[in-house]
Amino acid sequence: MLRAREGYLVSGYRFLVADDHPLFRGALKGALSGLDSACEILEAGDFEGAKALVDDSVDLVLLDLTMPGVSGLSGLIALRGMNPALPIVVVSAHDSPETIRRALELGASGFISKSSCMDEIRTAVQAVLNGDIYTPADIDLGAEGDPEVADLIQRLQTLTPQQTRVLSMLAEGLLNKQIAYELNVSEATIKAHVSAVLQKLDVDSRTQAVIRLSKIGADTIATED
Repeated sequence: MLRAREGYLVSGYRFLVADDHPLFRGALKGALSGLDSACEILEAGDFEGAKALVDDSVDLVLLDLTMPGVSGLSGLIALRGMNPALPIVVVSAHDSPETIRRALELGASGFISKSSCMDEIRTAVQAVLNGDIYTPADIDLGAEGDPEVADLIQRLQTLTPQQTRVLSMLAEGLLNKQIAYELNVSEATIKAHVSAVLQKLDVDSRTQAVIRLSKIGADTIATED
């Protein structure tokens, strides 16, 4: 999927910019075009639109944490479940060390603050395309200070991509038969996935699993005092 060689970009990248602010999408498009004039840039202004555009032809996603249809890190989790090999760079105004660390622990390939200049955005994207993990310079990510969040992140990390996707679809309110149809598997397979998700999250019901997932949403975006 990625087409980088020896630190240099090769023409023909396909990027997805997912942000509900048109002006900021435009700024990101400008930064990406500066890297590769031949690249294709897809845009989504809400999370449903972003999900619809994610496929194996996309090389990298720039994902805002808060947009219509999603709030917080649950969007990152959902996209990772859909395509675990796809590099996702979180772009957010919520740029505290806690938020950056949590995003990386949940599978982000990098984090860009919305206050970053164009050159820093390009540096971040090129680093990720080259296979690196990008974090803003001179930031000490520290350790998780909330035991509940730490436990939840560790449990979410144990889910397989398919289990992660099933959990995200449960959060959308889909029934087992609907999830089975969407994933093109049997309903018995989905029931097995749901049972595994409940066990790994240490909950007794689908409702409790969705509540646990919601805790990784806006509540886990740390803000500066």
